Amino acid sequence: MSDVFLSIKNLSKSFTIYQANKQIKAINSLSLHMNKGEFVGITGKSGSGKSTVLKCIYRTNLVDGGNILYDSEAFGMIDLAKASEREIIYLRRYEFGYISQFLHALPRTTAKQIVAASAKDRYESKDEQLKAAEAMLKHFEIDEELWDVYPNTFSGGEKLRLNIAAAMVKHPRFLLLDEPTASLDNESKKKVRDLIEQLKAEGTTMLGIFHDLEFMEGLCDREFNMQAGGFVGE
Repeated sequence: MSDVFLSIKNLSKSFTIYQANKQIKAINSLSLHMNKGEFVGITGKSGSGKSTVLKCIYRTNLVDGGNILYDSEAFGMIDLAKASEREIIYLRRYEFGYISQFLHALPRTTAKQIVAASAKDRYESKDEQLKAAEAMLKHFEIDEELWDVYPNTFSGGEKLRLNIAAAMVKHPRFLLLDEPTASLDNESKKKVRDLIEQLKAEGTTMLGIFHDLEFMEGLCDREFNMQAGGFVGE
C-alpha cells in the first residue's frame, strides 16, 4: 500500500489584475509529493507563491491547471482541484486544519466559542468540547478574562494564537500552516512548536510556510525554497 498522502502535479495558478489589464502567474507547473505523517516546510520571499499553494490545496483558490491528489480518509484518493463543494466542505471540517496569519471569525463570537466550535469536529459532547477549548486557550496563555470577549479587540499576536488554538484543537489529519509564528514572541513560538511536535507524534501530516528558519530547525522532514512560482534546489 502506497504511503503517498498528497501528490501535486503540474499545478498552475494565475491572477488577473483587471485595472492594469495584467495577468500575474503565481504558480507555474509546480509538483510536490508528501508521504503520510511528513512535515514539509516551504520558504521563500514574499510574493513567490507560497501562500497560493496552500490556498489551492484548501480550495480557497481555484487552480488553472494540474492536479492535487489527496488520500482522504472519507473519500479515498480525491483530486482537490476537481472535488465538489460538498466534498471540500466535509474535508475542511473533518480532515483539514488551516492556520492563517489572519483571524476570520463570525461577528459576536467570543474567543472561547471560536475554539469550542472547532472542537465540535473532534469531540461529541459539549462538555468535552468546552474542556478541550479551555485547555487550548490556557496552553497559549490567552488570559481567562478574554475568553468571553469578541476577538476584534485582540492584539495581532492574540488573534494569531487564537487562530492556532482553533486549528489545532481538533487534531486535524492534514494541517496547513501559513506563517504560524508571525508576530509571536519567543515563548508563544515555543508553545506552537510543542503542539506541532505533539501532532507530528500523533501522525498528523503538515505542510507549512515559514520565514523563521530558526523555528524550522529540526522540525521539518523536508524543506523547499520557492521562487517565482516554483521550487528551486530540490
